Amino acid sequence: MPVQLFSLRNVPDDEAEDIRALLTENDIDFYETSAGNWNISTPGIWLREEEHFQQAKALIDVYQAERAPQQREIHEQLKRDGKQKTFLVLLVDDPLKVIAYIAIVGVILYFSTKPFLTLGN
Repeated sequence: MPVQLFSLRNVPDDEAEDIRALLTENDIDFYETSAGNWNISTPGIWLREEEHFQQAKALIDVYQAERAPQQREIHEQLKRDGKQKTFLVLLVDDPLKVIAYIAIVGVILYFSTKPFLTLGN
């Protein structure tokens, strides 16, 4: 019976490629599902045979243990170089998008709290 091994939601492309290569190198049969047209399904890597789950999970755990310090170092280097994306950088790069998102959040908050604010009237 198929079993989900690895969720691909919010996973960088390079990490997903590395996981695919790792499974292929170790002759572990897998397939992928996408998030679908509306991005509401669960994208992931699935094993066709449940018996390979422990082996595949162990391989991924080792890979991620090696990858984590590398990615932390890249993040720290970006912060030191001042290239890390911050709210201010996003605001300067695309002010209309940031303002639109803030407006959308404001509208949602307004309509969510309006019934409670007018409850006593």
